[in-house]
Amino acid sequence: MIFTKTPKTIRVMFTPFRDGLQSSFGGKVRLADFLPAMEASVGAGIRHFEFGGGARFQAPLFYLGENPFTTMEKIRAAVGSEIDLQILTRSVSGVTLTTQSIEALALQAKLMESSGTTWDRNFDYMNDVRNLINTGRPIVEAGMHHQVCIALMGLPFASREVHTAEFYIGLGQKLLDSDVQIDSICLKDASGTCDPRTIYETAVGLKRQMPTEMPLWLHTHDTASMAVACYMAGIQGGVDGIDLSVRPMASGTVQPDVRSMAHALKGTGYSLDIDETRMPEIEDLLNEGMKDYSFNPTTTTADARVVGFPMPGGAIGPNVHMMAKAGILNKYGDVLEEFPVVVKAGGAWTSVTPGSQQYWLQAFNNVMFGRWEKMDAGYGRSVLGYFGKTPLPSDPEVIKIASDQLGLEVFDGYPLEVAPKNIEPAKKALEEYNLPETDQNVFLVLSAMVPGKKLELNEGIRLLTGKGKIDIPLKAKAVEETKAELAPAVSSIAATPSGPVTTRCTVEENGVVRTFVVTLEPVGEEKETQSSSEVKPAASAGTPVFSAFSGMVEVVDILVRVGDKVGKGQVVAAVEAMKATHDIKAPCPGVVSSINASIGEEIDASKPIMVIS
Repeated sequence: MIFTKTPKTIRVMFTPFRDGLQSSFGGKVRLADFLPAMEASVGAGIRHFEFGGGARFQAPLFYLGENPFTTMEKIRAAVGSEIDLQILTRSVSGVTLTTQSIEALALQAKLMESSGTTWDRNFDYMNDVRNLINTGRPIVEAGMHHQVCIALMGLPFASREVHTAEFYIGLGQKLLDSDVQIDSICLKDASGTCDPRTIYETAVGLKRQMPTEMPLWLHTHDTASMAVACYMAGIQGGVDGIDLSVRPMASGTVQPDVRSMAHALKGTGYSLDIDETRMPEIEDLLNEGMKDYSFNPTTTTADARVVGFPMPGGAIGPNVHMMAKAGILNKYGDVLEEFPVVVKAGGAWTSVTPGSQQYWLQAFNNVMFGRWEKMDAGYGRSVLGYFGKTPLPSDPEVIKIASDQLGLEVFDGYPLEVAPKNIEPAKKALEEYNLPETDQNVFLVLSAMVPGKKLELNEGIRLLTGKGKIDIPLKAKAVEETKAELAPAVSSIAATPSGPVTTRCTVEENGVVRTFVVTLEPVGEEKETQSSSEVKPAASAGTPVFSAFSGMVEVVDILVRVGDKVGKGQVVAAVEAMKATHDIKAPCPGVVSSINASIGEEIDASKPIMVIS
């Protein structure tokens, strides 16, 4: 039982408005739906919030049609100037999923500070100290509190070399011996799989090394129901601050509720610096703001299996949503079983973004296509050394497969040396689309740049041209949502009946969600529509080429034209599912007689991408 004769107050960073949103919904929550609860939290005396970075940079940009910098600025204006607002950044990747140049990271730090950030928590999934030191400098230069992370994880296989207390303490010593300013250290367990004993011993060892005035923070998730126990162990070991949330974004894949932790500390001499009795009013406002959102049981329910597949709560949420959308949620268990294989073969980097997504996508590919038959680009680049030095040596056979499939050599240099310099290409893209060349616009575009991705699909360009994708995990409300979605189209039809209007509606029945594509034909237009020369050939006129996923995916490339000859097995298109590109191959030889989808369009397996005759 933990106990202190000298009372100690434990600082709390309140996480429902960043990690809570990410772990529950992949961050896909509109600002207006949670801002009232955030304002009430300030009224309740809370002074330290997580509000941006991670998926709460990408989700507004990719899925909500909201400028993430504008979102941050509005939050700062709402909470006032005295509140600490914290972001999460990913070392050499910043708030993106790919390696960025040091110039782009400096621009990111400048923009984050000017948008209201006071603290920047920076982690590296490889725990590569070089990465942490060099990406920490722009944070310090921008004037933010620099909180450097040591990333924790429980291994799904036996090893005494890495992810031990000694391993973590050694990393801390190297960071403290460096010349970069460090304002605090955070032990970050994104998957909630590190055991209490290791956390306790790590905290004790680090506090011996750290300056007395430097705070030690602990972050974990309740995915495996271990969070309160780990926080208790960390506090006993000397931790000064922890991360907590509140229902409905608490426990499960998120952090524990403030009330749970306050109750666990009763009679120990330790207390929290926020008032747990004010949580009901915040919870009520969140329940009101989130009443239209569909909470997936996979993200709200603890799952002890996570100790065998260390996956962050912030990644489980979005991956579950993506699998459900793509119609392949039945493969979830198979992907989890493959996790220990990809973790060990990769070199045991920490399962936190983007490393967790690399593990997930490689496990997913192994399940869908056969083990190592399709190398995920991120996973492959990681085993080849392009994100930093892996904690353990990667499997030599997997290194060779990655090199062959990706056409890359093993790299033993420093990741920032080979990072793409995307600032100038982003400026050229803005010029091409006649968009203002501001620092924010440049960063919005470069943050969405991925090798091989077409500019027309760049989420920054989409947002700035008013074509941002909207993908919000709302409950199915057949009448209201269908009316709202069809209203502009129906109005247009009434004024100028020009042809069919296609839309989607989602129906939920007994916990099963189905999405239907519905085409409405204006009255009296059937014959004209049928005779129109623009109608694409029916499937019976040839062999239709469909997506391999039953659910909704985005068409990201079409590699042939009408009239092209194709061979069986030839790659003719590509779709994006699970944040990865998947080839679509011709099922037979022949001639492309029609192209039935366009780049950027979302389709399911009911609509052919093209027809081969």
